[in-house]
Amino acid sequence: MQSSSALQRPGQQTPPVQQAGMQHVSQAKPMEGQGQQTITPSAANQIPSVPPEMMDKIYQWIVELASVSTRENSLLELSKKREQVPGLAPMLWHSFGTIAALLQEIVNIYPAINPPNLTAHQSNRVCNALALLQCVASHPETRSAFLQAHIPLFLYPFLHTVSKTRPFEYLRLTSLGVIGALVKTDDQQVINFLLATEIIPLCLRIMESGSELSKTVCNYCSYG
Repeated sequence: MQSSSALQRPGQQTPPVQQAGMQHVSQAKPMEGQGQQTITPSAANQIPSVPPEMMDKIYQWIVELASVSTRENSLLELSKKREQVPGLAPMLWHSFGTIAALLQEIVNIYPAINPPNLTAHQSNRVCNALALLQCVASHPETRSAFLQAHIPLFLYPFLHTVSKTRPFEYLRLTSLGVIGALVKTDDQQVINFLLATEIIPLCLRIMESGSELSKTVCNYCSYG
């Protein structure tokens, strides 16, 4: 039996969807003096409903997450488009440095939560990063790796906060949204992870003193 490559016409390239093991997002060798990455649009090929123009913007925004100077706008735009691009989660997870950039946004807020002096601008920015993590947490292709990396633990300090100001309430709700995205899958791996960590006591604490919306989300996270 001839191989698939032997059956091709001379000069014909293998379609991207037929290349085994192709990642959704890959890092190309940077040119000298440049540190940019190239994103392979294989995910877009499987999602014909997403306009090519939008996908071009998605790729560019993901690349721009690596730079502090362009990250804030990219976080905002990607968080707004996350529900329109079903393949966004694998692209975020497999693109070089993206998850590290999102975690950096989270860690950068830690000094502002104790003592509590979180501003609305800081809260909005980190919540955009959390929204992208929620996208990764809810996707079946990335959920397991998300848990294995113990990324939810980075959110727990936000759930420890008790300030009732709007920036903190928004921060807690968005953090709970990431946990809720995991819980709704009814995955045994998720259940084992949450039971092994402190999420249940944190949710019970918020249910005692949080807002009505926070209590509702905590109730869902605790009892599914």
